[in-house]
Amino acid sequence: MDSFRKLINIFSDFPTIGKRTAQRFVFYLMKLPQEKIDELTLSIQELKSKIRFCSFCFNPFEINGETNNLCEVCRNVMRDKSLLCIVEKEEDLISIEKTKKYKGLYFILGGTVATLKKNNIEELRTKELEQRLKTPKNFGVDAHFNEIIIATNPTPEGRMTAILVEKKLRETFADIQMKITHLGLGLPVGGELEYADEETLESAFNNRK
Repeated sequence: MDSFRKLINIFSDFPTIGKRTAQRFVFYLMKLPQEKIDELTLSIQELKSKIRFCSFCFNPFEINGETNNLCEVCRNVMRDKSLLCIVEKEEDLISIEKTKKYKGLYFILGGTVATLKKNNIEELRTKELEQRLKTPKNFGVDAHFNEIIIATNPTPEGRMTAILVEKKLRETFADIQMKITHLGLGLPVGGELEYADEETLESAFNNRK
């Protein structure tokens, strides 16, 4: 049963998936016909070959034969190049985009700082963020940011991450007039942007400070 346990361990590494759920996945796969397994395998292979991360914001997008390294948001000439919204993960970006109210650019941190340990902090894309703020053209975007919106989730981890990011930005850009704001009232404490309704997100953006 080495193959069985190996697959359980792989699924257990997925976010929010525990051993018991991973085991259910494996049992489910065992019952699928071969053509469904082949379809799943092909989809995973296509995911790796056709999806790339945006060179500026790290938002994943499908290549579709294009050579552009920017996602649809970053290459949209109608976006406001003076606004940059910092989010924890891709799902947060998607939730904000659904409101159709925010017209600026994004940057995906890639996680949060659960505890102030060196290895946690280094996993965040804070250095990449600083690079893109200093020289956005080097990453394919002609922008001049006047306001940075830190839109981390109103969780203990999210608040800790927001404090860390703001501290680094103020230290790095101390000589530059750069407005740093946070999402305002509306989001429930302990909640996540991914699950907030569009009206709540719109209110949070309108009341940012």
